[in-house]
Amino acid sequence: MTTSVRAPVLPAEPAKGLPADPSAEPEPGSFSIAEVSARSGLSPDTLRYYERIALIDPPARNSAGRRAYVHEDLVWLRFLICMRDTGLPLRALREYAALRKLSTEASAARRKQILIEYRRDIRNRMVELDTCLATLDYKIGNYEQLERKLAAMSGAQPAGL
Repeated sequence: MTTSVRAPVLPAEPAKGLPADPSAEPEPGSFSIAEVSARSGLSPDTLRYYERIALIDPPARNSAGRRAYVHEDLVWLRFLICMRDTGLPLRALREYAALRKLSTEASAARRKQILIEYRRDIRNRMVELDTCLATLDYKIGNYEQLERKLAAMSGAQPAGL
């Protein structure tokens, strides 16, 4: 019998409490799952899910047997959240995470290729979004003109102008 693991609903909040610069001075000590959850915007269930599907390594355990995340875990989570927020498919994230553990020249080359391909996809989506934004601006401008004409005809001040 196979059990399916369903992904928890993920928040849209940015990971504000996570280190932005991997080369920055590491924060000393360890962090509980509640602290990592608060810093990342990911629920504890999502962190456990990421662990189950091998997106994150199982953290060390403290003397009480509780998860004890370290600075490097926070840096990795920041990267995962950034990639997830831009829409990188879970399949690609899992491949990247698995390759990261190999630490070979070939795995580094493949990880770089994944990021290059995804950067291209993001740039293409940005062009598409710019086109959509221009269309919205055009339509909004038309409605504003219409409001001004109607206001001029009625002698009233147009709403929101």
